[in-house]
Amino acid sequence: MHDHRRLGRELGLFDTDPLMGAGLPYWLPDGAVVRHTLEEYVREAERAAGYRHVYSPVLGKRELYELSGHWDHYRDDMYPPMELGGEQMLLRPSLCPHHALIFRSRARSHRELPLRMAELGGMYRSERSGVLGGLTRVRAIQLNDAHIFCTPDQAVEEAAGALALISRAYADLGIRASRHRLSLPGGGGKYVADPALWRRATALLREVLDASGVAYEAVEGEAAFYGPKIDVQITDPAGRESTLSTVQIDFHQPERFGLRHIGPDGARHRPVMVHRSVIGSVERAVAHLLEEHGGAFPPWLAPVQLVVLPVGADQEERAHAVVREAVALGLRAEVSGPDEGSLGARIRRARLVPYQAVLGAREAADGLLAVRLRDGRRPGVLPVAEFLRRVGQRVRARGTALWDAA
Repeated sequence: MHDHRRLGRELGLFDTDPLMGAGLPYWLPDGAVVRHTLEEYVREAERAAGYRHVYSPVLGKRELYELSGHWDHYRDDMYPPMELGGEQMLLRPSLCPHHALIFRSRARSHRELPLRMAELGGMYRSERSGVLGGLTRVRAIQLNDAHIFCTPDQAVEEAAGALALISRAYADLGIRASRHRLSLPGGGGKYVADPALWRRATALLREVLDASGVAYEAVEGEAAFYGPKIDVQITDPAGRESTLSTVQIDFHQPERFGLRHIGPDGARHRPVMVHRSVIGSVERAVAHLLEEHGGAFPPWLAPVQLVVLPVGADQEERAHAVVREAVALGLRAEVSGPDEGSLGARIRRARLVPYQAVLGAREAADGLLAVRLRDGRRPGVLPVAEFLRRVGQRVRARGTALWDAA
C-alpha cells in the first residue's frame, strides 16, 4: 500500500514547512514538472472540447459572496474578511462567482451558447488542522474548474460531454472511478431553499447518468449548497473514498447574478450554469496518482521519462549527446553516469523511470542503445533515432502503455 506523503518526499516532489503553515505544501522541481504536465494536459483537452480559458483574481469583495450565496451557506469554510480601504475582501472559496461576473460583463447572444469558460485557478478553504493531510486536504487549492453557460435545452448534452471528458482523462491517467454518486440535498439550512429548481436540476442530472450507462447511487446530504451534482468517486489504497471530479447543473446562481442572454426571439432569457471539474484539485489528483501508480507515473506524466546509463566514463560524452537529442524532441531525459555508482545500482535507482538506455562501448560506436523498460522488459538494441522516435510516439499518445509494436 502506497502513501503519497511518503512517496512525495522520497521522490522529491513536494514538502511542507511549518513557517509556511499546515496545509500549504510547496512543489519541488520534479513535482512541478508533474503538476505542469497535468495542467497542460487538461488545458489541451479543454481547448479541444471547445473551452475558452480565463484568469480571475483570488480575492473578491464580501458582497460578491453574499450575492452568490457562499457567505450565507459556506461561511464556516471561508477565511475571515480582510479590511482593505474600508472594504471587506475575502480569499475566494470557489471560482463560479467570478465566472458569473465575466459572463455578465457584456451582452450575450444565444449564438454564443454554449459558452464554455475554463480556468485552472487558486481558491482557499479554511480547513481545520485536524483534517489536513499531504496533498489530499490542503488550504490553498489549484482547481481545474469550468462553467458552461447554456440554454436549458443544452444542459443535458453539455453535462454528458463533461462526464465523457472525465472518463477519457481517467483512462489517460491510468486511474478509475470507484463509483458515481448523485449528490442530493439533505436536511438543515445548508442548502438554498428553492424546491422547484432542485427538482429540475436533479431530473436533468439523472437523465445524464441514465444516458451514460454508468451505475450510480443517489446520496442525500452531499449536494453543493446551490444544487445537486454528479460526484466521481475514487478510493485510496486504505479504502478511503473521496470526490475527484464533479458535474453540476445550477439554476440558482444565474438567477442570483441576473444572468441573461438574447434569444432568437429577441427577448432576454436566463442561461443555466453547468459546473464541471475534470481532475478536481491538482493536489488531490497528484496524491491519487502517486498512490495508484506507486510513483511510476504514466510515461507522458513522469518527471524523468528517459535515463541514459553509460557503462563507463568513455561513453559519457555520447550519453550526453543522446540526452540532448531527446530533449530537442520534447522528452525529459538525463544522464546517470558511472560517478553515481555501479551500473546495477544506477538501474535500481532509476526503477521508476519509464525508459532506460544502457550505453556501452559497442553501442556508442554503432549509434545504438540497449533498451530496458521500467516493467523489466528489454526490447533489445535499437538505433538511437528509432528508439527516441518510438518513445516520443508513446509519450504523445499518452495513456499508460510503455511500448508499442514497431
